[in-house]
Amino acid sequence: MNFRHIARCMWVACLLASCAVNVPQGTPSGTPPGVTVDLIPNGRYARRQYRPMRPTYITIHATENFARGCGAYAHAQMLKTGSLKGRHNAIGYIGWHFTVDDRSIYQSMPTNERGEHADYDGQGNRSSIGIEMCENRGNDRARTLDKTARLAAWLMKQYNIPLSHVVPHQHWLMVRHDDHRNLGHKNCPHFLMEHGRPGAKWQAFLNKIAAYRRAL
Repeated sequence: MNFRHIARCMWVACLLASCAVNVPQGTPSGTPPGVTVDLIPNGRYARRQYRPMRPTYITIHATENFARGCGAYAHAQMLKTGSLKGRHNAIGYIGWHFTVDDRSIYQSMPTNERGEHADYDGQGNRSSIGIEMCENRGNDRARTLDKTARLAAWLMKQYNIPLSHVVPHQHWLMVRHDDHRNLGHKNCPHFLMEHGRPGAKWQAFLNKIAAYRRAL
């Protein structure tokens, strides 16, 4: 995910993040441990239509948002207030399920509802849980990767998703909804790709997920 096109929203989100308080953690059935549930309002923005989904994939992203303070809470607020527009998708907003930084994880959409984070009308959006890893200045990448791996392992167990269905955003071919323009495969998450494709770094990340899954 690349947020350069929504730079005007950053200041609002970062201000929110700077005065963040501890949001009470929701405890619905199936909530991953350590996750703060702060959902987009039902019927609004990326949830303006109810679009049920049975998750069979997990898609891993990186925000490419390097502004200080724009961690998981800030991105959750962007989603919750409809700041992230999706000009070329079917619903008009961008939406994903979890955002992870080195200290916290926020859930913005139920895992049984379709997001708009991977490939417009393709299988990535129709069948995958979207996880965004934060890259804000001061964020610890190793800790973020570790928290993401633990979350992915828990989701694998919860929904019987095999490791082969944990994929980078790069996995999905992006064809826009409105004009059907083929955007190809995105280099995302860029710091786990090698020359735009999964390689040794991605495999090491999968190995970490597999180890956490075996321990559950």
